Amino acid sequence: MEVQNQEECNRILKDVFGDSSSESQSEEDDDDIETPNNDNPPSEWIKIKEIKGLWLFKDFLSLQQQASLLSAIKNEGWFTEEKEEEPSSQNQAMRFGDLPSWAIQLSNSIREAICFNQDGDGDDVLPDNLLWREPLFDQLIANAYQPGEGICAHVDLMRFEDGIAIVSLESECVMHFTRLEIETNASYCIEKGEENEDRQPFITKIPVLLTPGSLIVMSGEARYRWKHEINRKPGFQVWGGQEIRQQKRISVTLRKLCETK
Repeated sequence: MEVQNQEECNRILKDVFGDSSSESQSEEDDDDIETPNNDNPPSEWIKIKEIKGLWLFKDFLSLQQQASLLSAIKNEGWFTEEKEEEPSSQNQAMRFGDLPSWAIQLSNSIREAICFNQDGDGDDVLPDNLLWREPLFDQLIANAYQPGEGICAHVDLMRFEDGIAIVSLESECVMHFTRLEIETNASYCIEKGEENEDRQPFITKIPVLLTPGSLIVMSGEARYRWKHEINRKPGFQVWGGQEIRQQKRISVTLRKLCETK
């Protein structure tokens, strides 16, 4: 199975990037058509070392790809334009089963990007049993966040399988991750007025900057043992010592429904 998966991965990469020969390179130089992730080498994957199973791809989508994806989402008619006198009441949309063609293409691009980092050493972006399931995702949720809007700390519902991908568009933001045991144990220590050197403090949060066009993938502990949130209150959206200017943000989350028995 591992050999077949590697062959499939090689085929996908060849379809996306072509042959590595000088002739192919010459033809590519003469072609102005952008191919998915052509400017994103494998090194663009960043492992969030504090959280097992959490990976970030900063430049997953080019500016052109971001614009195309935003246009496709807008064409769905899911979100109404917000007006000062009439705030938008529709800021979330879900699809189950048959996804729009652009979402299927996005799923394929995610699989292609993950192929870069699959070397079978047990530290891959996704384990093979998740990467090669069919379909990779069959549920999406699109959220439109207005300036100041976020989402409370949560773990995604257990009705979804392991392996979740989130693509960020438009405004950047900081997503914070908090380990479930840390919060529970630390809260107990605070309530009892006790100190325990073996336990990490309640304030332990891992921030991750989500820039426009970035992709995060959660599996294993990152998916089940860590809560994630976007707190848009002043003081939380800070990166590099600077407060992030809050603007509209759209996210696309892709998940796989658990099979019913």
